[in-house]
Amino acid sequence: MSVTDSVLGFLEENKGKYISGGEIASILGVSRNAVWKAVKGLQEKGYNIGAVTNKGYILSSDSNIVSGKSIEKFIEDKNIRVEYFDSVTSTNTVMKEKAEQGASEGLVVVSSEQTAGRGRRGKQFISKGGTGIYFSILLRPELNPRDALLITTCAAAAVSEAIEKNSDIKTKIKWVNDIYSGDKKICGILTEAAFDMEGGGLNYAVLGIGINIYFPENSLPDEIKNIAGAVFKNEDYDREAVSRIVADTINIFMREYVVITEKRFLQAYRQKSYLDGKEITVIKSDGNKDAVAIGITDDFSLIVKYKDGSEELLSSGEVSTRVNPQ
Repeated sequence: MSVTDSVLGFLEENKGKYISGGEIASILGVSRNAVWKAVKGLQEKGYNIGAVTNKGYILSSDSNIVSGKSIEKFIEDKNIRVEYFDSVTSTNTVMKEKAEQGASEGLVVVSSEQTAGRGRRGKQFISKGGTGIYFSILLRPELNPRDALLITTCAAAAVSEAIEKNSDIKTKIKWVNDIYSGDKKICGILTEAAFDMEGGGLNYAVLGIGINIYFPENSLPDEIKNIAGAVFKNEDYDREAVSRIVADTINIFMREYVVITEKRFLQAYRQKSYLDGKEITVIKSDGNKDAVAIGITDDFSLIVKYKDGSEELLSSGEVSTRVNPQ
């Protein structure tokens, strides 16, 4: 951990209180000059840190910039480690590199901007700085590959609950991996896995989550402005709520993850289903087909009924609503 991260963590823990530079230096085992440089760097990033002679430094109680430390203080499992970056290509890309290098389960990479964000089937995921929060969780599950879908569905239920807990909006889950508010998408989930070819199981899984927090007026490209939404509608939203949404998503997900095959989140997932009863288009390689979404099975397959009366269980793939094609 860098000196800057350590200083920020100490100030976060003592937010609203003056702490002398000498005390911080002594506790962290660094020089007072190193502390001063770290504080200056944080101030340049926008942190509201005051400095008063003979009193020390103080992180204002209303300073709610998202950081690794601002998220970690709300995480229940202290074995979870959060690494924050101002900008990355994509948090999944960064995390896969760390996974290949041997990083252990429970590492979380967070960023407020992705320059090459990706959705399912290689689609671009709009990830402009200041409009969303993007994070990936490294998992090393003992799961049969056929149960890998549980990671995504569990995450969807967790994100939905975390957003509702920390905002005024109601959410729905669009099978299999999107969160909606009204008829607009506010979150996408992308789980990528590496398989153990010899053992037949998962080597690791990277759970990537991107949440639209707030879009300034006229900031969305024309192709998505009618289908993309955000958690907050007003620019005066509580910045600390962003850290809480990330932390609560992690807390809720990890509680279910340790017993994920019990599917305790199935009922919540079903109750939140956005597609039930809607006319949809099932996107297939051999041609799209119109259908009606009937419900979700115990294995999280989507039950669809086609115009000819036949039904099909979709365990993977993609569907779009007739009103808002994705």
